[in-house]
Amino acid sequence: MAVVLSNVNSEAGLQKLNDYLLTRSYITGYQASKDDMAVFTALLSAPPSSYVNITRWYDHISALLRSSGVTAEGEGVKVESSACSVASTPEIADQKTPAADEDDDDVDLFGEETEEERAAAEARAAAVKASGKKKESGKSSVLLDVKPWDDETDMQKLEEAIRNVKMEGLLWGASKLVPVGYGIKKMQIMMTIVDDLVSVDSLIEDHLYTEPANEYIQSCDIVAFNKILKTVPRGTKLVHPVQVCITVFP
Repeated sequence: MAVVLSNVNSEAGLQKLNDYLLTRSYITGYQASKDDMAVFTALLSAPPSSYVNITRWYDHISALLRSSGVTAEGEGVKVESSACSVASTPEIADQKTPAADEDDDDVDLFGEETEEERAAAEARAAAVKASGKKKESGKSSVLLDVKPWDDETDMQKLEEAIRNVKMEGLLWGASKLVPVGYGIKKMQIMMTIVDDLVSVDSLIEDHLYTEPANEYIQSCDIVAFNKILKTVPRGTKLVHPVQVCITVFP
């Protein structure tokens, strides 16, 4: 089913897109596609940092474009420029009012792209194409909360099931057990990922919520998501103060 996004350069459109990307790494599917390119080029500029989910997605797609990483065909997406609503999956689709149904014949639901948006999209595409230097992939440190089914769950086997998940760009770190109540303990475990290689959402859905891990894991939540920035060599003179870590709380 095609995703329909409305006027992504307006405040309402950006908020809808930010809500849509809350539980998604990409516009459609589990890898970058032409759908992501369509939305990326529709944005007139980088989104404000207050839209955390869009900023995460925008930086990731920007890095993929610089390394020519977009190959999938996608499922189809239409970006509207006249309205301020998102129609896609049931959980985010807006309910039509009777008046809207009556005016369907007079309203263009797929507003035409403006000259300003078209010019901005062409300029951005040209800039990406002209950039021959590949951007170094960033890394992130992620803290997961993993809850067992009950107090009889073998937490040692639960941890083994988690650490048995191996993929390029993923490194498991320290872990600890935290009491929850009624004799139940949850596990908090750190992991370091290469942003361009590992999607946390896909890791949880495709590996921790499937056999054999789901025999021990009842739920898994992201507690903290830290962007790891390059360290500055000792002795380097800094002109401006720099922030060395950005924390994003879901």
